[in-house]
Amino acid sequence: MKKTYTICCLPGDGIGPEIMAEGKKVLAAVGARFGVDFSCDDALIGGAAIDACGDPLPAATLEAARASDAVLLAAVGGPKWDATEPGAPRPEQGLLGIRKELGLYTNLRPVQVFAPLAGASTLRPEVIDGVDMMIVRELTGGLYFGRRERFYNEEGAGANGTSGQRAYDTLEYREFEVERIARQAFEAARKRRGRVASVDKANVLETSRMWREVVHRVHDAEYADIELEDVLVDNAAMQLISRPAEFDVVVTENMFGDILSDEAAQLTGSLGMLASASLGDGVALYEPSHGSAPDIAGRGIANPLAQILSVEMMLRCSFNMDDAADAVRAAVVAVLDDGLRTGDIVDGKTPRDKVLGTDAMGTAVAQRI
Repeated sequence: MKKTYTICCLPGDGIGPEIMAEGKKVLAAVGARFGVDFSCDDALIGGAAIDACGDPLPAATLEAARASDAVLLAAVGGPKWDATEPGAPRPEQGLLGIRKELGLYTNLRPVQVFAPLAGASTLRPEVIDGVDMMIVRELTGGLYFGRRERFYNEEGAGANGTSGQRAYDTLEYREFEVERIARQAFEAARKRRGRVASVDKANVLETSRMWREVVHRVHDAEYADIELEDVLVDNAAMQLISRPAEFDVVVTENMFGDILSDEAAQLTGSLGMLASASLGDGVALYEPSHGSAPDIAGRGIANPLAQILSVEMMLRCSFNMDDAADAVRAAVVAVLDDGLRTGDIVDGKTPRDKVLGTDAMGTAVAQRI
């Protein structure tokens, strides 16, 4: 009897439905080759959910996610829902909410430069040669979940003491949140090259001083075999450009991780190549690191490879199907070796007949599987 896995698929907004279709196509190819059934059930999230029912994370979606073996997300958001009114629902609340509700506190973002795409990076080939890092981002604490408020027409908040607006967002972490993300980073380093760079702003922020203290305590007590380096976030941003190949595992808090992982994506030439996994106490969630790209939605030109590489991570982390995951990665490499490209990863040497749309790129990967 075939093994069956249930996957809650969240196509979301913008290019989301287009790239999700290619993720499902790859899953079908994997299932055919490895004798596994993947039951993919769509649910609403983000702007699509706001349009349908006024809620970026409907209760039915959360129920479907909890009942599944894994969650595969495409993208959320777009200018259509960029409301600034207090209390107005926003698509991003769906993403933040599902991470929080599923207890997903660890985001893993592998950053590797595929050799055929070295020319697509904005950095010189000798700078990005050998880049292979894992960014471990804390997902459920920090500014994105802290108390926030805005005050209107408050005396003294405007220029020259006139009335105006005042707002605040609270950056807060608890000791146990830092401990558990630190352990995730050290465990990842033990399976890699044994080095962790902990990124903070301890020269300014009290939360960062606590972060550094807790990370060092966990390291000294449990992971003394791992090399640990503290890096201030502004210095880390510079070093990601000047010496990216020297990083192994980078661990940091929520907002710093959000920014630095997008910066690191540029090393690969495109956000369209960067997958991610969100892990924790509940069902894991997998998604590309890019956004919904509403400017190209519906045109069939989006790069589906980050979505496909997120499927690879799902096979590996949730289903323990390492052989299948290796087959997916090998297929992506083979397609790139053949010179096939989507528009975001072309260079000056790419022939026109090698530039594919979303559907054709997904088909090319599935055929090689």
